[in-house]
Amino acid sequence: MTGEIWTQLSSAITGLVLAWVMFEQYFPYQLRGYLHKYSQKLMSYAYPYIQVTFHEFTSERLMRSEAFSAIQSYLGSNSTKTAKRLKADVVRNNEPLVLTMDDYEEVTDVFDGVKVWWSSSKTVPKTQSISFYPAADERRYYRLTFHKSHRDIITKKYIEHVLKEGKAIAVKNRQRKLFTNNPSENWHGWKSTKWSHVVFEHPATFDTLAMETKKKEEIKKDLTKFSKGKDYYAKIGKAWKRGYLLYGPPGTGKSTMISAMANFLDYDIYDLELTTVKDNSELRKLLIETTGKSIIVIEDIDCSLDLTGQRKKAKEKDDDDQSDKEKDPVSKKKKEAEEEKKSGSKVTLSGLLNFIDGLWSACGGERIIVFSTNYVDKLDPALIRRGRMDKHIELSYCCFEAFKVLAKNYLELESHEMFGKIEELLGETKMTPADVAENLMPRSDEEDEEDCLKRLIEGLETAKEEARKKTEEEAVSKAEKADKEGGEISSQVAKENGEISAEEAKENGVIADG
Repeated sequence: MTGEIWTQLSSAITGLVLAWVMFEQYFPYQLRGYLHKYSQKLMSYAYPYIQVTFHEFTSERLMRSEAFSAIQSYLGSNSTKTAKRLKADVVRNNEPLVLTMDDYEEVTDVFDGVKVWWSSSKTVPKTQSISFYPAADERRYYRLTFHKSHRDIITKKYIEHVLKEGKAIAVKNRQRKLFTNNPSENWHGWKSTKWSHVVFEHPATFDTLAMETKKKEEIKKDLTKFSKGKDYYAKIGKAWKRGYLLYGPPGTGKSTMISAMANFLDYDIYDLELTTVKDNSELRKLLIETTGKSIIVIEDIDCSLDLTGQRKKAKEKDDDDQSDKEKDPVSKKKKEAEEEKKSGSKVTLSGLLNFIDGLWSACGGERIIVFSTNYVDKLDPALIRRGRMDKHIELSYCCFEAFKVLAKNYLELESHEMFGKIEELLGETKMTPADVAENLMPRSDEEDEEDCLKRLIEGLETAKEEARKKTEEEAVSKAEKADKEGGEISSQVAKENGEISAEEAKENGVIADG
């Protein structure tokens, strides 16, 4: 009897599988939508539950859903008591693990006496392949299930409660990060991320920054005003972003300033390496993947790409169009390929301007864009004009007020008898804060504050002497160049006078012969 039952069951399963295969292969695709629609409607009479799905990515996978992230944080704090499979992550040092639901797990939640079910899942691509790494097209999502009689309370109150609580939990557990962009060939496959990150732990603050107090307070007030200006920027019809241009000689603290800004605002940092970005389209995709409460940094922008000379090159190209038409098309294509290979990146000045101030810059809010450069004169004026780089901050050589900050940081000194001599030398010579800090740093346990100050004085006197010698050498070189140019001009004048005399003599001879 048992054998007959198993035989009938296996036959029924085989028949169902065969029917499904026939349906998948031969049933018209256009009719499947109608079949699914009416089957769902039929099921709704017998199945009294409603399902709401929250996908990880929106806008054709261009942007990670904020709702998904908030739900992930909310369920992570509420699922530890009931879920059997969890994922663990360390958010901050010396703090316990943060747990979240694993894939294909289900938990329950109660809100105002209403019971709901949350489940996590993911869609897997239909075309499977043997690989050690997960597929690039896997898309995760959360599904909320509740009884249809509670539709109003869930859609109007509960979902809003979940998003609000989830965002608050995310801020509490937030670990600030330092991001760098991956080459586009790593945007697919097992490492399908456009940005990689590490924990941001730079200790720099405005209190330890070697700069005049008045200037630091001005920058802090500007940053505070920006971070609280969401409604103001919306009122004036402007994207919630702000540009800062940091310029000055090497070693004057531009990178330290960026770290201090991030620590002051509690923002993430996106360090954008332009040389790995192939074209303007990739640049836009990287911008979309950044989050709010972040600082997007392009350091040494004058060295990142040859953006300053693109207009000149465009003009030269127009001048050469006629000659290029006469060349062999194969040679022309070969030349273009060589130039493209040599340049590496196709990011243009126009693309970068659109990145910081165009339509795409309004995708998201609360972002600060920072450019740093050692040579501000090399940058295209269109790149750094007000409205793009709203605030220009010059970081120059160390002054006495900046020295006092460094002395307090490195030696815990607020005054010393040698300060007067150091103030005098700082007014007479140029030394970067990095060089001053290096001289102030004790190099052994035996060195005390006085030894460090003496070393700094010696360094300043040496720099002063070197600057004096350099000035004298430049003056001598300039004088020699002027003498040389004067001699050449005299020779040229004498030569011209000789030629004129010869011509006059020749003319006089011709007249005499006549």
